[in-house]
Amino acid sequence: MRLPRRDFVGATAVVTGAASGMGEAMAHELATEGADVLVLVDWHAERLGLVATAIRDLAPDVKVDTHVVDLGNRGDLDALVADLGRAHDHIDLLVNNAGVALFGRFAQMTIADFEWVTDINLRAPIVLTHGLLPNLLRADGAHVINTSSLFGLIAPPGQSAYCASKFGLRGFSESLGAELEDDGVGVTTVHPGGIRTRIATSARAAASVAAGDVESSLAFADKALRMPPERAARIILDAARRRKSRVVVGLDAKAVEKLPRLVPSQMRRLLRIGSKRSLRG
Repeated sequence: MRLPRRDFVGATAVVTGAASGMGEAMAHELATEGADVLVLVDWHAERLGLVATAIRDLAPDVKVDTHVVDLGNRGDLDALVADLGRAHDHIDLLVNNAGVALFGRFAQMTIADFEWVTDINLRAPIVLTHGLLPNLLRADGAHVINTSSLFGLIAPPGQSAYCASKFGLRGFSESLGAELEDDGVGVTTVHPGGIRTRIATSARAAASVAAGDVESSLAFADKALRMPPERAARIILDAARRRKSRVVVGLDAKAVEKLPRLVPSQMRRLLRIGSKRSLRG
């Protein structure tokens, strides 16, 4: 079954991680397109407020609601789901975009470190989608966008927690999309490459990671994260309009995603080499 193309004119859309980066850019794009209600979620109150003000100035007819929430806190997350479920009879678009990263090898991190990443990157999208599923099903052709990563396709060393969360989100999204297709609900899994967002600068480092390694990784990220988030947002929303099940964003991601198929037996060695280069900056 191929779901029909749709737009988001008049839509009620929920966007997490909306205070910066791709979330902010998608919120602006949806406002420009003519969404009716934008529900913006982020933990950073000041930046979220600025984004909401900018969108209200850009599109005064769009109703903008903001929710300052730590998606890693299960109580706060459950309260958000309850609030949104009550406030909106139907939801046309759910964008699970919020994400965090962690510097460090598995042996260097605590289980609390690991859970911080998986709670925000994986548990929160699952809980939000499950809790808001009745609202999505009441919409006419709803859609879910789940932001995985290039590291939901390949797994370099030093990214065990992040990869676990992003591979998990990919699997969840692909299974969910197959389940919901007959209900007219589409699911797009997004695998961005080097998008210029705050993901690296806001990342945590495991306590035993050397400061020099963190600085080298940040320097490498500064060079690698090149695509403007506004361009990425347009690509992602266009994929959702066309009801694509997967979109790989950026030439770097498109090139790297082919490696597991072309040289499967060499992937671990190639990723180890790439990881060492990133630490050298």
